[in-house]
Amino acid sequence: MPRVATPDSPLRLAVFISGSGSGMEALILHQQHLDDIGGCAHITSLVISNKANVGGIQRATNLGISSSIISLPSGENMDTRRQKHEELIHRTLIENDIEAVILSGYMRILSPWFVSKWEGRLLNIHPSLLPKHPGAHAHRDALLANEKISGCTVHFVDSGVDTGQIIAQVEVPVHADDSEESLAERIKIAEHKLYPQVIDDYSIGKIIN
Repeated sequence: MPRVATPDSPLRLAVFISGSGSGMEALILHQQHLDDIGGCAHITSLVISNKANVGGIQRATNLGISSSIISLPSGENMDTRRQKHEELIHRTLIENDIEAVILSGYMRILSPWFVSKWEGRLLNIHPSLLPKHPGAHAHRDALLANEKISGCTVHFVDSGVDTGQIIAQVEVPVHADDSEESLAERIKIAEHKLYPQVIDDYSIGKIIN
């Protein structure tokens, strides 16, 4: 687990993204709001994307946050490429004095090697009520299962796929006429409120793995 942070010495976070970065933006705006009214115990020091030219990079730039694009290296052997990719990411985190990693729409499964380096300091938010509907198609799977309630889950990351210790959840109703897109948008609203609140508590030592 990371140290217990304070507004005078906030926890230095890296946010990992792969797309629009709307969750990252919500977190940074939350941090800036708390700074305006008395201080926040965490700060986004770096945004890392595994993809170039995604909207989240511009959002980070607009908010004055440093970003780094670390793409999967080229090569024939996927295991070697994955290892080199995560070594590059890990080195970047160390060089930037990062204390915890926040996954926010990051669409790569992290290896056991990387998870072991950051165990207890690696959080994710998933758009379902885990353990229901893990993986990349949570909204589709919830609709196919005729769920009446879905939602989002913040959890610690382990070496499985969305199997880490659950920290907090929020329920969101599923409407009879929902599409994947409409359900995703409604759950995203809940995500943007829940994740920053959990990170608040995590940073001051109220949440442990």
